[in-house]
Amino acid sequence: MIVSPSILSCDFGNLQRDIEMLNSSEAEWIHVDVMDGVFVPNISFGFPILKSVRKHSHKVLDVHLMIANADLYLEEFQQAGADILTVHYEACTHLHRTLQRIRSLGMRPGVALNPHTPVSVLQHVMAELDVVLVMSVNPGFGGQSFLPESIKKVAEVKRMAEELNPTLIIEVDGGVNQDNGILLGQAGARALVAGNFVFNAENPVNTIQNLRQIAST
Repeated sequence: MIVSPSILSCDFGNLQRDIEMLNSSEAEWIHVDVMDGVFVPNISFGFPILKSVRKHSHKVLDVHLMIANADLYLEEFQQAGADILTVHYEACTHLHRTLQRIRSLGMRPGVALNPHTPVSVLQHVMAELDVVLVMSVNPGFGGQSFLPESIKKVAEVKRMAEELNPTLIIEVDGGVNQDNGILLGQAGARALVAGNFVFNAENPVNTIQNLRQIAST
């Protein structure tokens, strides 16, 4: 199981320290939540933070855009160091074009689905994707409770991917912990975003290791 700790939950007064902690851990990805205050009510951070993380980390930067008009900024995210760039289905008018542009810039394209968005919307873009991000909370705020119906949604994405894109990585974001991580792995998830569960832990490195191992069983 890939663990992608979300730096939205880190201590920004000690960002370099927390990134170095992640570098020493078994986390394969680092999840970067970009919010614009338009698509979601919160505002988080943008290119300067992403560039700083890239400067100090060798991990895969898993960038999740919770923004309107993502097409305007694709090149800048590539230049800032994004490896995976995930846009929201709900925020993209011309999704095929956006995904193809992301790939042409050398990044791995992903699509995120809000909890209310049906999996069926992926059918005609599935072949364009490297990642589907299933939101297991409503986007925009950390620390929300996991929505149990997300487990069935992961299984539904898995069934579609087996037919249309067998190498797809299904990622889950929101309220992830060891208990639901096991169920998500069984349903077909291959990557888990964890924010407060990691950064509020007494030993984040061990927490990442345990989540990675338990969710892989």
